[in-house]
Parts: sequence; C-alpha cells; structure tokens
Amino acid sequence: MAEITGREIKPLLSPDAFVGLDGITHLCTGGEAPWLKSQADVYTEFTQLKGGSHEGRAKIYERGDRCRERMSQLWGVPANRIALMPSAAEGMSWLARGIDWQPGDNIVTTNLEFPSVAYAWRNLRKHGVEVRLVPHKHWTVHESDLLDAVDARTRVLAISHVSFYTGQCHNLLQLAEGAKKRGALFAVDATHSAGALQVPAEVTDLTVSSAYKWLLTTHGVAPCYLSERAEEQIISTSFGWHNLAVWPAQTSERHVDVAEQPMPEKMVPGNPAMQVVMHLDHSLGVILDIGIERIENHARDLSEQVSDGLIRLGYKVISPGVREGRSGNTCFECEDGHGLVNQLRERNVYCWGEFGRVRVSTHLYNGSKDVGKLLDALVDIG
Repeated sequence: MAEITGREIKPLLSPDAFVGLDGITHLCTGGEAPWLKSQADVYTEFTQLKGGSHEGRAKIYERGDRCRERMSQLWGVPANRIALMPSAAEGMSWLARGIDWQPGDNIVTTNLEFPSVAYAWRNLRKHGVEVRLVPHKHWTVHESDLLDAVDARTRVLAISHVSFYTGQCHNLLQLAEGAKKRGALFAVDATHSAGALQVPAEVTDLTVSSAYKWLLTTHGVAPCYLSERAEEQIISTSFGWHNLAVWPAQTSERHVDVAEQPMPEKMVPGNPAMQVVMHLDHSLGVILDIGIERIENHARDLSEQVSDGLIRLGYKVISPGVREGRSGNTCFECEDGHGLVNQLRERNVYCWGEFGRVRVSTHLYNGSKDVGKLLDALVDIG
C-alpha cells in the first residue's frame, strides 16, 4: 500500500453500515452518498404509518418536526426557521423571486459557482439587475475579492460554503460581516458542508442544503434556514394549502383574502416529501450521535492525507492547503477526469470526475486505508 502521512485514521462509522460497499472504496459522497442499511427500518415505519389515516399522517409529521429540531441542532438556529424544501435550487430561487428588485441592483457570486447559485438570478437581468461573477484566482475564490464587489446596490451575496469544484471551504463569518455592513443579504448553499463540516447558519440570511450527499439521505428534501431579517424583505411568490391559513377559518369555502402561515410553513406551499424527510431525520440522528465537530476534524485530517499523497504522485491539487480551507472534498486537475474515474472504478475505487478535475470525497465511513487504496490504484493506472 502507498505510504500515508501522519497517523492511521479509522472510519467513524463502519462501511458495513451502508448498502453495497463490500469490497468498494467509496470516495464520492460529493456526488452521491451510499445508503444506510438502517434506512430500511425507516421505510418500513413509513409504509405502516402511511395507511394509518389521520393518526398515521400525524405521526409522519411528528417525524418532520423532529427532523427540523435535529437540523436546528446541527446548524445552531431555531427549528421554526427551518423549512423543508424540495431542493437546494428551490431555496435559492425562493429568495431570488421574492425580493423587490429595482433597476441598478446587483447580486455578487463567483464564476466558479454551482449553477443553482450562479443562475438563480438569470431572469432578473432583463429588469436591469446585474449579476457579478467574481473570478477565481488559480482555483481559489478570495473572500476579500467577493466583498470588494459588494456595494450599496448589492441585494444579495450568494456563495457555496464549500465549492463543488475545488472543495474550498469559504469563511462564512468574514463574508457575513462584510455583507451586513453593506446592507446585503447573505445566502449560502451548504450542500457540500452540511453533514461534514460545522455550518454557522446563524450568521447567514438563507442557508439551504441538498440532503443526498453529506447528509446521507436522498433526493427530494432540502433543509432551508431563513433569517427574520430576510423574511422582512421577501414576499412569498408561491401559495398553496400548506402555507396559507385556510383551515379551520375557511372550512370548505374559499374567500378572497387569506393570511399566510408563519415560518416554517411559509416557504412550502404544499406537502414536503415526507418519506424522504423521515429518512433525513434518521440520518441526522446518526450524524448528531457521532458529533459534527468530530466529523469535521475527521474529514479535514483525511483531506490532508489525500492531498499529500496526490502531490507525491505528481498531481496538481487545486483544493486549499490550509486546514480551515479544507473540506471533505479534495480535488486535483485531470484533463480526462471522467476517463480516470472509470479506470478507478474498474479497481473498485469510486471517485467523481468531470470538467478537468477529479474530486475525492472522504466522509465518516472512510479512513486511511481508503486513501491508500486510492493512491495504489492511481499508481497502477500510471
């Protein structure tokens, strides 16, 4: 096995707890996480409650309340300010639709952003709103460059906590302070940090995350935090029975006017995907039991081992080398990333690669032995 720097790091949760990892070195949580075997019990419970009429539905929604409580514990924000949305893209778009935009306003983001952050504002340009794409410098997006682009007409500073492309972990405290001083809302996509790193959602105005990656769930639910400050500036643009105070006041007949529900129902016009919400509730219990600070240190320790090994093999690592800039994703340049990933897969090592780079994701079920298997496979490929 290839030489690994530092101490041996063991998984925080055995790979045996997941479906289909026997003989597999799974290093692609940043693309799609494996499925917990214990989620089968959650599905069984859901199927039983689903046929339980009013009482069964009430118990399903109790799991939803517990899910928000667990997200509030993970993110350090009040549970009643967390909505369960269908996707991270919808959370960012909800913000884009609801602001009272004026010609001359602008949004600041980066040219290395994920599309659902970079393009949530695309329909606003025809109304005279500018989207400022701050360029990266040698694959690093500097917080100072982002804040230099924010001015008195900036309505939103939008950023991913961790870059999907490089794995860079941005300093949210610095960005939040700078945005607030300039009167801008601060919106964060935490898809590549929630479940792997500590997410200081309380300093943001909106934090949203997919659940099918580091939160160990699947598609269909995205926890979304909204600050009181943001709520005061945003109007709802989508309505249904879930986010309007229809019952019991209106009984069976509709009126011209109806009040909106407060948070968390405010952001969700219809039923959330409650089966997936129950799965998220379960995986959050697993993550919280291990401890997010412990998981964060584990991810950054493994990232250092991956990075050191790749550099020794001659690869150009584009992820930050400083610890606070690391995440669960460690990325290196590769002209044919998809081709290399296919060769690794033939050796039972799963990574994610496209657009000129390969992404190695290390989560709580990974350890130093996985890093060694990756490096050995790369040597074998040559």
